[in-house]
Amino acid sequence: MRKYLIMLMLAASLAISDNAAACTNLLVTKGATVDGSTMISYTADSHTLYGELYYKPARDYKSGTMLDIYEWDTGKYLGKIKQVTHTFSVVGNMNEHQVMIGETTYGGREELSDSTAIMDYGSLIYIALQRAKTARQAIKIITALMAEYGYYSEGESFSIADPNEVWIMEMIGKGVGNKGAVWVAMRIPDGYVSGHANHARITTFPLDDTLNCLYSKDVISFAREKKYFNGNDVEFSFSDIYAPLDFGGARGCEARVWSMFRRINKDMDAFLDYAQGINLKHRMPLWIKPDKKISVHDVMELMRDHFENTPLEFSKGIGAGPYDCPYLWRPMSWKVDNVKYFNERSISTQQTGFYFIAQARGWLPDPIGGINWFGVDDAYCSVFTPMYCGITKVPESLREGNGSMMEFSETSAFWLNNQISNFVYTRYRDMIPEVKKVQAELENKYIDNTANVDKEAVKLYKANKAEAIKYLTNYSVAQGTNTFNRWKDLYHYLFTKYMDGNVKAKDTTAKKVNYKFVNPKLKQPGYGDEWYKRIANDTGDRFKTPEQQKK
Repeated sequence: MRKYLIMLMLAASLAISDNAAACTNLLVTKGATVDGSTMISYTADSHTLYGELYYKPARDYKSGTMLDIYEWDTGKYLGKIKQVTHTFSVVGNMNEHQVMIGETTYGGREELSDSTAIMDYGSLIYIALQRAKTARQAIKIITALMAEYGYYSEGESFSIADPNEVWIMEMIGKGVGNKGAVWVAMRIPDGYVSGHANHARITTFPLDDTLNCLYSKDVISFAREKKYFNGNDVEFSFSDIYAPLDFGGARGCEARVWSMFRRINKDMDAFLDYAQGINLKHRMPLWIKPDKKISVHDVMELMRDHFENTPLEFSKGIGAGPYDCPYLWRPMSWKVDNVKYFNERSISTQQTGFYFIAQARGWLPDPIGGINWFGVDDAYCSVFTPMYCGITKVPESLREGNGSMMEFSETSAFWLNNQISNFVYTRYRDMIPEVKKVQAELENKYIDNTANVDKEAVKLYKANKAEAIKYLTNYSVAQGTNTFNRWKDLYHYLFTKYMDGNVKAKDTTAKKVNYKFVNPKLKQPGYGDEWYKRIANDTGDRFKTPEQQKK
C-alpha cells in the first residue's frame, strides 16, 4: 500500500514536464580535486535540444550597438539590450578566461514568471560568458542584466566557476509588473562538492558574509510582500519559499544529486529516504566533502549514473526489457486501469542534447588552462572529448548548423551518436560492453595526452601566444575528428555484428571460396532464460510444442 501511495504522489506532483530541459550539474572545488582544478559538469537534457558545440569569437563593437535577444530554448525574439564594446571568445559554456557556467531549471512558483521580460536563462549564460573574467563578475553581470531588462524564464539554478571559486546561484522572477528577479548565490567551500538537478537547493543562508554569500536586497522582503513568508530573516529558506519541495522534486530531481553524492561520500546512503521522497524533511546538505579527492575521469563516471546498486536502479525487471536497458521511454508518468505510475529519472539519459565537464586549471595560462570535455547525446554511450578554451575553431562534426533536430547530417556527431545509442538500446546487455571498451580507449588516451599537450602549448605560449592557440585549436579539432571517425567505425562494426538479433564473427579458419561469399560464425542468443520464463508465464500453452501440451 505504501508503494502504491508513493506512485500516486509522484505522478501527481512530478516536478519535471516531459518537454522541459531537465538537466544535472556537479560542482567541484579545487580542494576536492586530485590536481587542484575546479570543475562543473552539465547534461543539457531535452527531447528537442540539438547537440552542437557553440563557438563565439571575441569581437569589438561600436559604442551604442544593440544586441538582439532570442530565447535559447525556443528561438523566440524577446527584445534588445545594450552591447558592450568588447566580448570574449566562448567555447561551449566556457570562455577564454576559464569562466564556466551550467544550469538546471526548477520552475518554482508559476505566478513569478514574467512574460514581458527580455533576459531568459540561456541568454544570461552566454552573454555573461562573453563579458566576465571571473565567477563573481559573472554573477554581477547576470544580476545587473535581470535588474535592467527583467527575467523571462522560470526558476533556475546556475553553476558558476573560475579557476579559484565555484558558486551555486538560484533565482526566480518576480512576476509581471515587478522587473528583475530575487536570487541567492553561495560559494562552495574549498574541498567540497555540490550539485543540483532541477530543484532549488539553497535553503537558509548567511546574511552578513559577502565573501561567501551574495543575494538580492529584496529576496526576503519580496517574499513577505507576497505573503510567502512571515518568520525571522535568519529562518528564511530560498528553496522552501520560492520552490516548495514536494515528492516529485525529491524523487524526480534531488535523487540524482543524491546518487552522485553517495558515490563519493559513504555517509550519503543515510539520505535514501529523502531521495525516495519518503521523508522530505530529511534534506541533504547543499555540499559535501568527498571521501577522497576526485579526478576528471571520476566526474565522467558520475555523469553516467543510472542509480546503479541502489533501490532506485531500473535496469532490471520487465520495464528494462529482455536486455536490461536502463532507459524508460517518456512520458514520465503513465496509467494502467486508471492507476497512475511513474518512471525514474537518472543522470545519464537518452534525451541529452549535449554534455560537458568544464575544467579550469589556474596554474596555466588561460587559453591552456581551460578544457571543455565535451560530448553529445547520451553520456553513457558517447565520449568526453577535450576542447581547450582558447581555440578559434571547433570540429566540423560539432559545428553549429551542421544538421538540426529535424535535419539529418552524415557529418554530425549528434546524429552519429544517436545511431549508436538507439541501436544499443535494442540489445543493451549484449552491445554496451563493446561501446564501453572503445569509450575507455578514447577517453583514457585523451586524459593521458593532456600533460604533454599542456607542456607543448606552454612552451609555444612563452614564445608566441598565437602559435600556442593555433596548436591547441589543431589538437582539439583533431581529437573531435578522431572521436567521430572512431565512433563511425564502431557503428559499422556493431551493425554488422548484431543486426537481426544475431551475433556474428568472422570465421578466420575458413578458406575464401571466392571474393564474395565467406559465411561468418553465427550465434543466436535470443532473449535469455529469465525473459523466456516471462513469455511462457504470460502466454500459457500458446507456444508449447504439441507433445508438451499433451503433458
